[in-house]
Amino acid sequence: MSDAQRPEVGAITWFDLTVVNAEEVRDFYSEVVGWRSSPVDMGGYDDFTMLAPASGKAIAGVCHARGGNADLPPQWLIYVTVADVEHSARRCVELGGTVIAGPKTMGNDRYCVIQDPAGAVAALYQHGVQS
Repeated sequence: MSDAQRPEVGAITWFDLTVVNAEEVRDFYSEVVGWRSSPVDMGGYDDFTMLAPASGKAIAGVCHARGGNADLPPQWLIYVTVADVEHSARRCVELGGTVIAGPKTMGNDRYCVIQDPAGAVAALYQHGVQS
């Protein structure tokens, strides 16, 4: 990915919905908003990338509440790009928030799920972490 394609720090870069009944919810959004879906192999089951009906652009994810997602709340979760996910997770806790999950590695990326002092949940996402 070129620097021009990298997510901008501070930008909302993705949306996921993690639920017990991912197939049913996938079908719901396909019917209600017209999204198409593409399966994502999770090793024994599929999660789904939801695609815009006309362009086929990836819009969001609908995921099973399994594995690393088992403890996530069933709500639309925004992913906000940060420069350093570990630093941001530490600052979250220092400022009265909670780290619900992670930080975790996903491919070359890192993320964690936080809850702010008001109770709202979001994910922090760092693209292209070098090992």
